[in-house]
Amino acid sequence: MSLQQDLMAALKDAMKAKDQTALAALRAVKSAILLAKTEAGAGDELTQEQELKILQKQVKQRKDSAAVYLDQGRGDLAVPELAEAEIISQFLPEALSEAEIEKVVVAVIEQVGAEGMKDMGKVMGVVSKQLAGKADGKTISNIVKAKLS
Repeated sequence: MSLQQDLMAALKDAMKAKDQTALAALRAVKSAILLAKTEAGAGDELTQEQELKILQKQVKQRKDSAAVYLDQGRGDLAVPELAEAEIISQFLPEALSEAEIEKVVVAVIEQVGAEGMKDMGKVMGVVSKQLAGKADGKTISNIVKAKLS
């Protein structure tokens, strides 16, 4: 089953269960997918990689919003954002552990021949492609910085 079919099934279940948080999150994802499909130059179908990027972006937006709310002492607004992020995360593949990410980073550093922070862009590009949908960009960046410094 494709992501869109899974999404529609989950949306129907959320409607039946009258789960407003899930409905809001799933409708936002559906909307983002429709927008991506209708962009100029986009084909009728999205690739799995494009769908994963959309999901990751939606999760990141909610986590960032929750962080801002928590910084401002608005836990009441942060809770629904985190709940929506959790619902959307269910459609993402299992995330890699930091140790697994570190192995990939070390392998790429050797492969590219990176010697310092000046080569961070090269390493990030290759690692990000390899771990698309499996790891958060911020985590990858932190590990690459630690290995190159």
